[in-house]
Amino acid sequence: MSKAKLHSIAMIPARLQASRFPRKLLQDLNGLSVISTTYKNTKATDLFDDVIVVTDSDEIYRDVLQNGGKAKMSIKNHTCGSDRIAEAVQDIDTDIVVNVQGDEPFTDRKSLKLLLDVFERKDADKIDLASLMTKLVDVEDIQNPNYVKVIVDHNSFALYFSRSPIPYHRDKTSEVQYYRHKGIYAFRKQAILDFYNLPMLSLESAEQIECIRYLEYNKTIKMVETDENSFGIDTPQDLERAKTYLNSLKK
Repeated sequence: MSKAKLHSIAMIPARLQASRFPRKLLQDLNGLSVISTTYKNTKATDLFDDVIVVTDSDEIYRDVLQNGGKAKMSIKNHTCGSDRIAEAVQDIDTDIVVNVQGDEPFTDRKSLKLLLDVFERKDADKIDLASLMTKLVDVEDIQNPNYVKVIVDHNSFALYFSRSPIPYHRDKTSEVQYYRHKGIYAFRKQAILDFYNLPMLSLESAEQIECIRYLEYNKTIKMVETDENSFGIDTPQDLERAKTYLNSLKK
């Protein structure tokens, strides 16, 4: 007898204010806001049983609905996207919850499918959540604390995440591959609910990397390598880059 297909939903946490680029999710991206573009492109993958924007902003809520999307208002104040999603999915009957970043409107179907596929494989019962990583080659990127690095074991389970270059390349005769963590996750529903109810510990606090909490509480994170390098919108310059990219697709 074949296994029943897992029910999966995509949740897009959306906060109005951002320190580097306030109100970026409502910025115009060639006729559609950034957040509605993210919703539209996520929906267009046809990978999910439902796609929902979850937000603390009346403006974002109205924008998504006015552009044909689906949105849900947060009840409590939250400091991170995972907490916002956890609150929103408590009463939703689903197996897998995928966190799609609201400021990454070009997240590709291939990468999202890679994440979902890990929960259908032979080691699926060992996986609490999955996330993406891409190779880092440029020395400046490896040193950049804004790029979160990840090291994995031989089965691609995460060992640690850091803003520092890990591993430290002391023996220059050995080959080392660095990986950047991309903040897109696929959770078992229970894993994200556990995250919501567990307090932050010292390593997460020091690094300010929320996925470290899972490791500190013995959750397993399966990392999936992707060569797709979609970009987020963190600055006005990123927004112009995104507009240029969209215009190039029309040619």
